[in-house]
Amino acid sequence: MKIDYTFPFGQKVRPVLQLDRTYKKVFVLGVYASAVHATWISQTGRTVVRALAVASEPYIFWRGENAQEIINGISIPVDLGILKPAGDKFNGPSGKALDDHFLEPLGVSRNDAWLCDLLPHTCLNNGQSKAIKEKYNPKQSKYSLPAVTIPKVPTQFADDNRRRDIFSEIQLADPKIIILLGDQPIKWFLSAFSEYRKLSDFGTSSNSYGKRHPIAIDGKEYNFLPLVHPRQAGALSSHSADWNSVHRTWTKNRAKKIANEYLSN
Repeated sequence: MKIDYTFPFGQKVRPVLQLDRTYKKVFVLGVYASAVHATWISQTGRTVVRALAVASEPYIFWRGENAQEIINGISIPVDLGILKPAGDKFNGPSGKALDDHFLEPLGVSRNDAWLCDLLPHTCLNNGQSKAIKEKYNPKQSKYSLPAVTIPKVPTQFADDNRRRDIFSEIQLADPKIIILLGDQPIKWFLSAFSEYRKLSDFGTSSNSYGKRHPIAIDGKEYNFLPLVHPRQAGALSSHSADWNSVHRTWTKNRAKKIANEYLSN
């Protein structure tokens, strides 16, 4: 997959994909890849940008390791200061939440999981776009900085071609369970094969949340497990306390049952 986007200070955006493409017990579908974030500090020690996306994740659902090493490989004009890792809050929180609040409760390791995103590259949210526009772009001409060309978070996360690509990955993985992380994978993938459009369509109570839903695609039945986005499960950033509570109840009361019924062999 060819992607021709550029981060602040020149790193190229690269697709972040599943590398081990062998059979897996679990398939996980997220939204879009995150990035390595740096704190940009001026020569005077002032924080210019608290958390600026400067490089692609080294692997899908990155846990934040080696951020310093990655950032050390990024050149920045001396007059503009330095970059240092932005910290655990910005580097790897979704990857850690995936392991701690989804895979571990199901008794599954990364080795048993095929990870995928609707969009296999990072996107700029409103905060990143604002920081680049106000702090980076005004210095671009004077310091010959590369233009930032990463697209903003889109309104459409997948088309028919992308859905076919994702389904091809599912076929290769041949999983026993397909986990959908939040509304977007349901809206932009599952809705093409079912009546479901969002997570709440499956129910919002502890009694209805986190159940297996068999759905046929191309004549074969797959077990879908719609769950919250890692932001909700890990209580990250702006999150829903209600969804967080329902998911915590699932990890205690239902995850082990699903694991015993569908993932034990």
